[in-house]
Amino acid sequence: MSGGEVAGILVAVFWAILVSFLALVLVRLAQTLKATTKMVAEVSEQAVPLLADASATVRSAHTQLARVDAIAADVQEVTANASALSSTVSSAFGGPLVKVAAFGYGVRRAIGKKGAEAPAAGAKRTVVVGRTLPGARRGGRRNRRSKD
Repeated sequence: MSGGEVAGILVAVFWAILVSFLALVLVRLAQTLKATTKMVAEVSEQAVPLLADASATVRSAHTQLARVDAIAADVQEVTANASALSSTVSSAFGGPLVKVAAFGYGVRRAIGKKGAEAPAAGAKRTVVVGRTLPGARRGGRRNRRSKD
């Protein structure tokens, strides 16, 4: 055999190895594509009901939010009515109740002073406005300004 024939045989062997390698790669690629196609089909079969459920959930949430909005508006109206009622009751009964309480306090104070012991018949009181008499303080507090 000559060098050209050996080279031709080597090229044919490498070519056969290359073709078988490419055939093996193509078979593996076909298997991968089949598995991918099967997986995409299964995902779409599961995704369609899942999307339908999600859509129903979103619709339900929208309905519930509309209800909550209506309830919040009602609560706001009730709060405004309660505030107005409180203001009305306060203005209607607040002033008279304060006057009754002040009157009751005055009556109690008057009764308390009337019931206190009256000074003796012979004792006289001396009142000097704006001055403190030296003998008037017995055992009482000292004035801060005085330097006794």
